[in-house]
Amino acid sequence: MKSKFAASVLSALLYAQGLLGFAGLATVLLRDRAHASELTMGNAMPMGPSLLVVR
Repeated sequence: MKSKFAASVLSALLYAQGLLGFAGLATVLLRDRAHASELTMGNAMPMGPSLLVVR
């Protein structure tokens, strides 16, 4: 009975570790993608004075 409990606990820990690893990988990939789009948008913006007029 103890070995079944130990196996289920180990299985749950490995599952949780897999989920955390997947979440970490997704975070890194999305951060790199957001950083790349910031660079692209930053290059597309005009470098002169803003056209926004505040009244």
